Order: sequence, then C-alpha cells, then structure tokens
Amino acid sequence: MTFYPGFDIFPATNPLGFDYGPGVFGPQVENRTLDSIRRSLQHPDCSGPDIVYSIAMDIGKTKDHHRLEQHHLLYGAVTYAAGRLGDEPIRSQGHIHKVSSYSGWSTPEVYEIWSGKAIIFMQESANDQPGRCFAVEASPGDVVIVPPSWAHATINADTTQPLTFGAWCDREYGFEYDDVRRHKGLAWFAVILENGNIGWEKNPCYLECALIIKNPEKYTALGFEYGKSIYAQFEEDPERFIFVPKPQTVAEVWNQFIP
Repeated sequence: MTFYPGFDIFPATNPLGFDYGPGVFGPQVENRTLDSIRRSLQHPDCSGPDIVYSIAMDIGKTKDHHRLEQHHLLYGAVTYAAGRLGDEPIRSQGHIHKVSSYSGWSTPEVYEIWSGKAIIFMQESANDQPGRCFAVEASPGDVVIVPPSWAHATINADTTQPLTFGAWCDREYGFEYDDVRRHKGLAWFAVILENGNIGWEKNPCYLECALIIKNPEKYTALGFEYGKSIYAQFEEDPERFIFVPKPQTVAEVWNQFIP
C-alpha cells in the first residue's frame, strides 16, 4: 500500500480481501456483488466485475480490542476492484448511516485512503431536494469525513488499479438504502470520459442541485494530525474519535459542515 495505516493489514486482489499480520485481528470479508448494487447504478444492466468490493469490519491490533469496545468504536477496511461498471467507475451503491441507539444520532464516518485514487461523493439528504452535494477527491494519506445523516458513496476514480481505504465507524453501524434506491441512486453519477477522466451527470430523479468538486478539508476543529494514520492517532488518544459514536459532542461542527 502507498500509505501505512498503522497496523499490518494487506489487501489482496485475487480474490478481493485482506490478509492480517501478527498481532492483528480481523474477520472474513463480506463481498458486494454487481447484482447486489445494480438498483443504484445509472445503467443497471451494465457489465462489470462480479465482486465489486470487499469489506472487513472490526479490525485492528489485538492489544486494542478492549479499548475499541470501551469507546464504542469500530475500524473497517474496504478494497475495491479495478475496472468499471459500464460507463461508471467502480463504486458503492450509496447509503445513509442508520440512527444508532447508542447516541440517538445517525453517525459520521472517518475515511483514510491507503492506496489508489478515491472520490467520496456525499449529499445532505436523499430526499427530492438533496441539498449541498460534494465530490471530495482523495489520495493516499488523505482523510475525508462524512457527517451524520448525509447520503454518500465511495468511488474508485482510477480504473487501472484497486482502491483501498480504512474508516472509523460507530460500533453499532448500519445502513439505510431506501431513499437512495427510490431515487435510483444519488444525485450525481460519476462517469468515465473518453480521455479516462471522471465527469458528472445529474440524476433526473432529484431536483436541481449544484455539485462542488474539491479536495478534503484538514478538519482542525476535530483535532486531526495530518499525515499521521487515524489508527495511530487513536492509539495516542482514544478520546480523539469519540465524536464518531457520540456525534452530539461536537454538534456545532456539523452545522453547515464542509467535507
């Protein structure tokens, strides 16, 4: 990987998945197939890899397992296939984080890109009026935060190589798909242009909305140290990420949040 996440985890590509080094725990991966995400694609009958991405939820150093549970934090990793889904790049189907009984909030997520080139697309709502829409372009070492209640999807912006990233989540994570599926996807579709770059097409199932394409913020209000892995930052100070399972502790940060 291009960026070291702070513990020994190694993405595999054939088949997609992860290998874990000594002193690291992790599960068998869950695979998302092309058939399982077709309803959110611009052209649901498109061709593409059978396994689009693989997810390993609840990973980390064995010595930290109890601390992760104490802080209601869960670390996950995802690796995406190279290639394309018809005219679209490889991507997730899009969802909103469910409301957690632990906090009473839909919870945020903290992404960290390890290898490849990502776009984290997010919109304020999956209702007819999606509100502000952002396409945040991220490279290895970059951190991107999705705030509570926003609909979002992750896109592999480079068709020639896999994309791998880690993320801090609430331990009681869960996903809501209904509103996204009712609109046949999110408000903007990433499409692969003839020159290989990424362009954007509006989803007509939503009302008019603008798209802001940008680089990630530095999130200084949340105390991040840029360039240091988010797992290493947890090891130094587990309270630094308490806003993930308890987003109400920084409620003011989410007002007009810019990712």
